[in-house]
Amino acid sequence: MIRLLASLLLFAATCARADLAADKLTEAGISVFTNAYRAWDSEQFDAAAKLFQSACNQPAATATNFYWLGVGEFHRALCALGTGDGSRQKATAEALLNQAADALKQAVAREPNQAESHALLGTIYGMEIGEHWLRAIWLGPRLQKELELATANGTNDARVLYLLGTSQFYCARRESSRREALATLQQAEQLFDAEAKTPPGPLEPRWGRDSCLTFIGNCYEKLGQPKEAAVYFRKALALHPENGMARAGLARVTEGNLGVVKKSLLSAPACAGCPPRSRCNNRVTPSRSLKKTLKSAAS
Repeated sequence: MIRLLASLLLFAATCARADLAADKLTEAGISVFTNAYRAWDSEQFDAAAKLFQSACNQPAATATNFYWLGVGEFHRALCALGTGDGSRQKATAEALLNQAADALKQAVAREPNQAESHALLGTIYGMEIGEHWLRAIWLGPRLQKELELATANGTNDARVLYLLGTSQFYCARRESSRREALATLQQAEQLFDAEAKTPPGPLEPRWGRDSCLTFIGNCYEKLGQPKEAAVYFRKALALHPENGMARAGLARVTEGNLGVVKKSLLSAPACAGCPPRSRCNNRVTPSRSLKKTLKSAAS
């Protein structure tokens, strides 16, 4: 009996050390990732991803560890997309998106209600559909499912509403739909503002706020309200001076060049996180059921 108790205590201590090791590696990765995001530096994103991968290689890796690996790989993909339009960059980005999706699947397998992982998975599926529209046949249902799960579990999560709002924005074909996207993004803005008032825990995410403000600017621009758009583009740049999408948007609306708004927005990033200098082609017309899912986020 004493030997059994000792063995159980040893096992518990070993598991605790493994948990600690994984979380410490993830903490280190978050620090590098934060610096990479501010500078939009691909080498730093690579370094962060290596730390996240090391954390996930630990025997007691958790959903949070895999979530961060997915976030890291996703931003590496955005960097690859932003380096040019060549086939090599696209192939690299696609491979990184697949790695991000694999990590996020591991996250939701461990914690099915992790809303941000579902939302980011949906975003990745949307990007993949945008590259090859025939993928909508098998990825469309997955996209819809992930957005439904994200909506069900993350109504008070800033990044979830931000990701849903960007999807609504790119699915919008009428003014009423654009206003719904704007309303969702404004809800996300309020949650980001509240989140910013408290310091993050060691493993808590804080990415996406400036991109949310950028997409609010895009909504106002699409609605023909350049002054309001300029306010939000400036807000985004105040938080993140390297946000190329916000900088380009501000140049458009302050120069009064609204005649090219439609063309410029169609070439802008169509995905979540869409920080600076990243592009994708998520232009797929949504199904009725997907529109219903996206509309529910604004209600």
